[in-house]
Amino acid sequence: MSSETSEAPDKTPPKPARAEPPHYHGHRQRLRERFRSAGAAALGDYELLELVLFAAQPRRDMKPLAKALLKRFGSFAEVIHAPETLLREIDGIGEACIDQLKLIAAAATRVTRGELKHRTLLSSWNEVIDYCRTSMAFADKEQFRILFLDKRNQLISDEVQQTGTVDHTPVYPREVMKRALELSATAIILVHNHPSGDPTPSQADVRMTKSIVDIAGPLGITVHDHIIVGRNGHASLKGMKLM
Repeated sequence: MSSETSEAPDKTPPKPARAEPPHYHGHRQRLRERFRSAGAAALGDYELLELVLFAAQPRRDMKPLAKALLKRFGSFAEVIHAPETLLREIDGIGEACIDQLKLIAAAATRVTRGELKHRTLLSSWNEVIDYCRTSMAFADKEQFRILFLDKRNQLISDEVQQTGTVDHTPVYPREVMKRALELSATAIILVHNHPSGDPTPSQADVRMTKSIVDIAGPLGITVHDHIIVGRNGHASLKGMKLM
């Protein structure tokens, strides 16, 4: 008989291996730290988009989606202003991401609009252009907008009068004047967008502008300009001596 004592097998279950955090967790923290220390100018468009989308998807690597959005639409501004129907065509995007993008677009418009409040618009022309481009340049349909001004050329109201198709918006000069009189405006700035991206005015744009000027004059209302905005810039009919 053996003198060795047999030991009972250890039935304690092994401890599970500690799960490694997903690789993008460290990436998120590094990206946030770069944003805090160096500012937005130090980040590429796709990195800024990642930061925006982090809130919508807290447990997912957002770099592939950010790059896919930029590949499809071209730039940060074009992504946040892209139509929701087109955004939904991007693989991997969800409603939370779309909501986050639209929130950023709305915030950008609200900020630029706020900068115009209580300003003399004719002395803040660059801000007027920035606001018009932020609000309309990336829309997929034509919009006709009017900035109504008081006698000090400060903004009374900013209104989209008509929304049309991809290349046409019906504009009714008498309706424009009716609204100006309702608001007691003494001047207006006409604005519309070209979804094609090219802001070059068409002959129809020139004719419509002249018809509004002709009606406005006898009513004591000045038409300061007609601005056309697009992804590729803007055009001023007054600057081009077309009105």
